[in-house]
Order: sequence, then structure tokens, then C-alpha cells
Amino acid sequence: MFSLSRKCTLCNKSVQFRCEKFQFSIANETPKSVLAAAYKPHEIEKNPLDTNYFHSKPQPQQKPFSLILPPPNITGTLHLGHALTASIQDVLVKWHKMQGIQTVWVPGLDHAGIATQVVVEKKLFKEKGLTRHDLGRQKFEEEIWKWKQEKSTTIIHQLKRLNIDLDWDKEVFTMDSKRSKAVTKAFIKLFNKGLIYRADHLVNWSCALQSAISDIEVDHLEIAGATDVTVPGYSRPIKFGILTKFAYRFEDSSELIVATTRPETILGDVAVAVNPKDSRYSGLIGKKLLHPFRNELIPVIGDEFVDPDFGTGAVKITPAHDPIDFNAAKRHNLKPLSIIDEMGLLNDNCGQFKHLKRFEARDVIINELAKKGLFKENQNHKMTIPICSRSKDIVESLIKPQWFLSCNQMAQEAVADVREGRLKIQPENFNKIWYQWLENVRDWCVSRQLWWGHRIPAYSCKYQQNHIWVAAETEQFAKIEASNLLNCAVNDVECIQDEDVLDTWFSSALQPFSVFNHKESKYYPLSLMETGHDILFFWVARMVMLGKKLTGQLPFDEVLLHGIICDVRGRKMSKSLGNVIAPEEVIDGSSLEQLKVGIEANFKNGVLSLNEFETASEGQQKMFPNGIPECGADALRFTLLSHNVKSHVINFDVRECHTNKLFGNKIWQATKFALLWFDKVAEAQSKEVFEEFDVEECALMDQWILSRLNFMIETLDGALKSYDFYIATGALKEFLYYEFCDIYLETIKSNLKHQTSSPISKRHCQTLLTCLDKSLRALAPFMPALSKHLHKHLPRFWGLGGEMSFPKATTRNEILEKEVDEVMEIVVGIRRLKKIFNLTYKFKPEVFLIPSNLDKAKKFSQVIQDLSHLYTFHILDQNASKPQKAGLIEDSIAENKIYLFVPEELRQNLELTKIAGKKEKLLKELEKIKAIAEPGDRHVKKMAQISEKITRLNYIETLSQ
Repeated sequence: MFSLSRKCTLCNKSVQFRCEKFQFSIANETPKSVLAAAYKPHEIEKNPLDTNYFHSKPQPQQKPFSLILPPPNITGTLHLGHALTASIQDVLVKWHKMQGIQTVWVPGLDHAGIATQVVVEKKLFKEKGLTRHDLGRQKFEEEIWKWKQEKSTTIIHQLKRLNIDLDWDKEVFTMDSKRSKAVTKAFIKLFNKGLIYRADHLVNWSCALQSAISDIEVDHLEIAGATDVTVPGYSRPIKFGILTKFAYRFEDSSELIVATTRPETILGDVAVAVNPKDSRYSGLIGKKLLHPFRNELIPVIGDEFVDPDFGTGAVKITPAHDPIDFNAAKRHNLKPLSIIDEMGLLNDNCGQFKHLKRFEARDVIINELAKKGLFKENQNHKMTIPICSRSKDIVESLIKPQWFLSCNQMAQEAVADVREGRLKIQPENFNKIWYQWLENVRDWCVSRQLWWGHRIPAYSCKYQQNHIWVAAETEQFAKIEASNLLNCAVNDVECIQDEDVLDTWFSSALQPFSVFNHKESKYYPLSLMETGHDILFFWVARMVMLGKKLTGQLPFDEVLLHGIICDVRGRKMSKSLGNVIAPEEVIDGSSLEQLKVGIEANFKNGVLSLNEFETASEGQQKMFPNGIPECGADALRFTLLSHNVKSHVINFDVRECHTNKLFGNKIWQATKFALLWFDKVAEAQSKEVFEEFDVEECALMDQWILSRLNFMIETLDGALKSYDFYIATGALKEFLYYEFCDIYLETIKSNLKHQTSSPISKRHCQTLLTCLDKSLRALAPFMPALSKHLHKHLPRFWGLGGEMSFPKATTRNEILEKEVDEVMEIVVGIRRLKKIFNLTYKFKPEVFLIPSNLDKAKKFSQVIQDLSHLYTFHILDQNASKPQKAGLIEDSIAENKIYLFVPEELRQNLELTKIAGKKEKLLKELEKIKAIAEPGDRHVKKMAQISEKITRLNYIETLSQ
């Protein structure tokens, strides 16, 4: 048999040389290996992917396509959310690369200040029983660098397993020397512009972390009434959701009843406020109240912020521990009194209550109020509790000297950029959220009381009694600047650098330009910022504000936000629920025992408590009783991209990955089929099989599949431009799985088998290879390893010699496509009838067709017979009456009448009982799925399957009537 992997039988030249007689050539000098019997992802993905295989001639005049990978935190390993981000960006990079556009995709890792410090502290205490204070700052930082090295190695390995085209030579870390220098310069520039300032201000304080945190690092827990809440540092849950009413007494012993959800802060009250329009209390404004625990009087003030319907209509003012009260105190020139320290203990201002824990002090203070006859009652009360997203501690408001970045002007510009179209956000529904957040933005507290992070380049400088803060790259530069400002000698300046570090998001916000050097300015601004919608304000808004302020340009013109990966039940993935799936667990497969190892490791490292460990173990057992089957990286990528990534949440079902692995095997088998018959036809027909062909000379189904190929490419191109990846994957699957494999291949098998030497078989082979060449190139951004492996096995002929670019669509035959659609309705109708009666080919199925269009039916007669798997097929005249043959079952499809002969034994076996019950159950299931399905959602396919079952049941019911 002649094969392209052997020598030419006529000229005896090796296939890597051009054969003048056959007019073909082989680009590869190495002989092709034979395709294995089946698709085995681990076999073809075991070696690093050749990222330059699919490419196009570079077009230097085109603007480069530049991206940065949102840097994963070094707190742990990658999860499916990271895999989704990488898959989305990689598809876009590969797509642009295959169009000849230069691409730059920068990988990086984030030092994740608070998160990393917390996880390393937990690990340190779990393993050695030590705190960071036991080690000291330098030794503790060394422990974190060890952690970073270990985790970065793992993360990079995980990313490479996804077969992505990151420019690894450009890899960055937010605390490497270049990024640290960029952070320092940015801070100094913003400080010198007056945008960064130091002030005593109320901040969100985490007692567990011993650090300030930003507003967007605070979660809000809503409770309807008395609720036990676990608080770090307390041996028992603390009850929240209670409104305590107590009395303040005037000097004449009359009382004013006040309501509060925080009795422990009574010690810091400096006033009681009422609404001046409230007739009950307006006459009391200006009078004095005796504080129950301090020997002093506090005023009654009038302020319209007070809601007369809340509690008693009189509220205590504790400016040192409440942001609303803080602002009220400013308006009334009241001095705040701090009563809770950084550890969450009552301080020296609390007299007999000092050193009590803040929440344990509640009951003690209420008891003392009761002794004084001031306690009135407790009531259930709906409230919102601020929770630290990192430590799960209850956030305390404390007045602390901190560094702030003024955001108002930058935020206004960011709003205008979106409103006026300079910055595009997809999906567009996030525009409204963007406006709401930025129009109400507060100044950003950028300082953190941590040991891990960028040390703030600000120096406290003193000369005699004079003191100033300066920002500088080094202590020496700070002294020089301070000496000029203080009018003294450099050596006379006392200079101490601030101990605090910068918020992690500060350095991350500089990422779009800090990753490039001055020679790489053509890559900035970035072409696109793609990331999860959950960090729209943590990261995206701050990149926009700082990027424009520091560079004069928007860091990118377009933002694409993807949804959050949830489990199949719609729950957010969490270590404590046991539903977290690592990418490699899907790629390689994992037994339940192997999955348990990960949970046990998190427990041993202190990431999970005992209760969380037990809950996670139980959840994992329920979700993955048989483990996770091996699916491969390509199937994982394809599955992630098969969802509408713009949806708010993406429900991930690992079973879909296995289905897409089977899809890969379908393509594999189709390629084997094509190569087998190419060899056979090549042997039989010599040079003709290698000649370029005219589509119009092809058989009808050749023309049809080539037209559908062009439709798929058109759809793909539009979907990628609009970032509708689920439409792209849907088009690929529709073409390769259904149209190419299930329809086209079935229609040409008979010709290839019985007419190997005929021109029609030659055209079939040419069509087969053309479809595989273009569809594998179209599939390459989504399933790169499989596409490359199969494409390398294709013989290089006519246009296939060195063309590895993304395919371009040519002319379609839409009339023919419509005709085949109509033919397929007939085929589906026949198949449905056969399935109802379990009529297999062994019963020699026979069909009579009275078509609505006789010429069309005759033209596609063989197609209908082949695809319906009929032994005998008769086409009758349009005016013919029902055939006179016993045992015929009738059906109508779009004015076509179908008569299927069903043997008596099969008709008798048809069960008509319980049909109504089955249909009712299916209809309920269909309605349930419709309520939660979204475009591109996995439920769409399920709905089609259920609808098909209902249609079949409806028809069975008609037969019984």
C-alpha cells in the first residue's frame, strides 16, 4: 500500500523530497508515527507543547497583542479559577499568534501580604509551636521566602500543565527587585504630588492580623436576630444580633433611654445624639448627661443623621470605634476617646474594666448597668457584622496613624473614562457597579502593620523640635531632602523609616506597566485586562486609577470579567466544603484516597480546623465517591471555555470534562479514518489524490461539509472577537462531532469502500483532509496538544504545505445547507421511529417516503438511507397513497410522510403503560432546568435531551389512540 510515510513507488524518492510526478511534498523530515488506537491525553501531553507549531507569518506593522496573567498568590496552589483565567487568555494569545500578530503574555506571582503572612504563621505554629514574634522579623521573612520558593515552583508547574503560551522569560514577582523599585518610585511620586498623606483616622482593624485592612477586605455578615458567631481568640461563640437598651441620667436624675448593639463601647461614649426634628427630644439638646462609668458629663447633641425610628430614637456617640460616630464627632467638635486597643482588649481609659476582652466585657458592663438601675432590656435585632475576609475576625474600628491615598479625583476620571467610552467593560452590567463604587469611594488606607510586604519608603525626620515626613528611596536621600526642608545639616537629621508595609494591592495595581522595561513601551497600554469580576475593585479599578495617574495613559482600553467557578451545585469552591478541585486532579485523574490527601495536608498545615476538616471530608466523599477520571488538559480547557464565562457564576461539573475527553477521542478516530482511506485511495489512484480540487466538482455531501466548515470558521471568528467562547466551543463541537463525524463520514463510507478507484473517492479524501486541516487549526487555541498531535499526522499537500495560521472562511453554499437541514429532519424522524420500536439493522428496516419535494428526495436518497441505517428505502410519488403493506407505522415530518415497517413482534413489545407518569416527570425536570439555565450553560444540552424524550413519548401516546 502506498503511504505518505513511505517512499514513492514510482520515483523511489523519500517523502521529505518533492515528487515531480505526484506534485506533493512533506514538510516534516521525520517519518510520521502511526496513530494509537485511542486518544490518551497523558501520552500526548507528557512532553512540553511546541508553542510555535501553529503560527502565521509575523506582521510587524500590527500593534502587538499584550496581556498579563493576573498574578496568582503564593498562598497555595492553583485552583480551577486560575485554570479558567489561563485558558481564556491562552485562547486569545494563540488566536492572535495564528493571525501573525506579535503576542506578549507576561506571567507573574503576587506576594499576597496579609494572606501569605497568615498562612505561614499558621504553618509555623502548627509545626513548631512558634509565633512570628518568637522568630523575629528577619527570621520570619526568611521562612516566607522559603514558602515562596516552594509554592512558586508548584504554581509554575501547574500552569505549564495547561499547555499555555506564557512568555516565561518575562516572569515577574511583585517583590522582586525591579517591581520593588517601581513601587518605591510610585509611592514617592504620589507622595510628592500630595496624593499620599499620613493621618490619624478611623480604620478597619483586624485584631487577629494586628493590621489595618481596606474596606473591600471586609465581608458583611447579615443576621436576623440573636446569633452565635465564632470569633478568633474566644473559646466560645459570641452572641450578636441583640439590641441593648439602657438609661443615661441627667443631673436631675431623669433618664434618657438609649439603644446600642455594642454595650462594651459605652465606656467610649462622648455624647448622645437625637434628631433635632424629633419632638420627643428636641428640648433636650444642649443638656448634660452623667456618664455611668466616668465621673464626667457628656452633652446631648442634635444631628439629622439619627433615625428617630431606630431603637429609642437616641443613640450613643463613640467616635473612636464607629465611622458614623467619627464623622458626627467632627461636625460637633467632640474629642474621640479610644477604649479598645490593637489586641481587642479594653485599655487604660476603661478603669475597672481594663484588660477585659472586648466581647467578654459586654456581660460585665450590662451587669454593672443593672446594679446601677440603668439596664432596661435586650431585644433581638437585625444587624450586619463586619468580618475580616482574611482572618474571619470581627473588624474593629480604631483610630490609628496610617498612610492614605486620596482617590476622589482619580475615581472621577475612571468613571468618566467608562461613561465616555475610553474604557470598555464586559459584560456591560458591571458599568453600573463601577459607577456606584467609584462615585462613593473613600481614601485608600495603603499601610499595613505586617512584616511581609514592601516596606513603606517614608521616613520620620526630626531636627530639634521640628518633625516632618519625607518619602525617599533610601535613608540617606531622606536625610538630604529633610535637611533642605528643615534648614539644617544632613548629619543633624534624625531619620527613622516607617515600620509598616504597603497594601498588597498597591504593588499589584502597578503591574500593567511595571512588568515592562523602557525598551518594551510598545506593549503598554495592554490590549486587554481579563480577570475575575470579584476583584473588579480590589485590582482593576486601582490599576486604572494609578496607571493613568502615573503614566498619563489608561493601562488598558478594555476589561473582560469572568464569573466565579462554583461546584455543580452552585456552591462557591471552598477548602472547608471539600469541593475544591485542583486542575491536575482533572488532568491526571484522582482516586478518592488521593483527593483526601489534600484535605489532610491542609489540616496538618493549620489551614483547616478539625471541624472544617471533618466537613470537608464528608463533602468530598459525597461529591467524588469514585474519584475523578483522567481527562487531560485539553478537555479541562475545552470544558471551562464551554461555559458562558461572562456569567456571574460558572457551575463546573467534572463529568463534562470526561465527556469532552470522549469528544477528543471522536476527533482522533475521525483522523485515523481519514488517514486509512487516504492511504488506500492514494495507492489506487496515484497522483490524482494530491491535486488541488474545485469544490464544485465534488459530490453533494462534500460540498455541504465544506460549506459547514466555512460556517464554523465564521462563527468561531465572531465568537472570539466578542469573547463568547461558549459559542466558539459549541460551533467546534457541532461541526466536528455532529456534522463531520456523525453525518458526513457516514455518507461517504460506502463510496470509499466500494469505489476506491473512482473520482468520487478521491474528492472524499481531499475533502476529508481539508476539513481536518482547517478544523484542527481552528481547534488549536482550545485543545492545543490534541490538535498539534493529529495535525502533524496529516499529509502535506496542495495548500497544506506550511500553512499553520488560523483558518479563513471562504464562500458558503447556503442553499445546499438548507436542503441538507430539511433532509436531516427526515433522517431524525426515521431514527426516532426506529428507536421507539427498538428496530435495529438486523430486522432489515424498510421505509417508504412520500416527500414534499420529489427531486430533492431523489437527490439525497442515498444520504437518507445511509444516515437512517435502512436496509431498504423507497421514494414514492408525491401523489401516492399509503403503501399497501401490513405493519407500517406512519409519521409526518415537515409535509413528508414516512412509513416504517415494524415487525409484529416489535409492535407487541411496545409498552404504553406509565407513559403519562414518565412524561410528567420529564416536564417538571425541564421546567426546573429552564429556570437556572444560561447561554452556553451545560443545562442547554440537557434540555434538548429531555425535549427529545418528551417528543418520543408524545408520539408513543398517539400510537396508542
